[in-house]
Amino acid sequence: MTTMTSSPSWLQATSVAADRDASYLSVQGARKTYDTRNGQVHAVESADFDIDEGDFVSLVGPSGCGKSTLMSMIGGLESPSAGRIRVGGSPVTAPRRDFGYVFQDATLLPWKTVFDNVLFPIRTQKRPVADYLAEAERLLRLTDLWAFRDKRPAELSGGMRQRVAICRGLINDPQLLMMDEPFSALDAITRDDMNLALAQLWDQVHKTAVFITHSIREAVFLSDRVLVMNARPSRIVADIRVPFARPRRAEMQEEPLFNEICGFVRDKIHEGHGSRQPAFA
Repeated sequence: MTTMTSSPSWLQATSVAADRDASYLSVQGARKTYDTRNGQVHAVESADFDIDEGDFVSLVGPSGCGKSTLMSMIGGLESPSAGRIRVGGSPVTAPRRDFGYVFQDATLLPWKTVFDNVLFPIRTQKRPVADYLAEAERLLRLTDLWAFRDKRPAELSGGMRQRVAICRGLINDPQLLMMDEPFSALDAITRDDMNLALAQLWDQVHKTAVFITHSIREAVFLSDRVLVMNARPSRIVADIRVPFARPRRAEMQEEPLFNEICGFVRDKIHEGHGSRQPAFA
């Protein structure tokens, strides 16, 4: 394990905008408390950060620390108990049509083709499907799935199904894409392939993204910034800007600096978790 006694030379401070409402995504003192039969459960104690438009930001932290809860609040799927969340200067009070979502399970409709699964959000939002046919083709070509457009999900591998889910999340040209551990169910080799595929896709679509993962290496490889949450009730205890230019290359994961950053993130997680025992990939 890497132990840092002082701030490393590559670590850049992330400043808070003077006018926080001018940030693309601004999370200000967001808290989430659940009332249960056994009393209150404090899922997120306080989350406070800004994200610039076009940034890819990962959330990492101990299991059960509230990462998915925080993402649900950002996406309008849950309301914060306190604080506020704004996107593009407007408060988030409900799910929005200009958001895209990708979850741990691809949740594809088994009776529909790949092409129809990608277009499914357009149909549910009652938009003109004809206006999105070209975009669906573009996304499927970018993810090497065009040849499989007429296949059903059962005919695809796990990695291919997740690529379809990512295309579906992008089909409505979202301003914000939220991904909650989309590769957690994949084997290690497929997961590495998917990380590279997502990084390459990001160079083409360049959306603002919030990405949850338990893999430190995945977070550092994909992200512009990594936000570390401590154990529940959680706070953001570190905001780490990744100093690698894009496009990202698979070989960068073998560089000493990459491994140093991963060690730094791991230390921050363990500090926030109150444990120095290895717990994350």
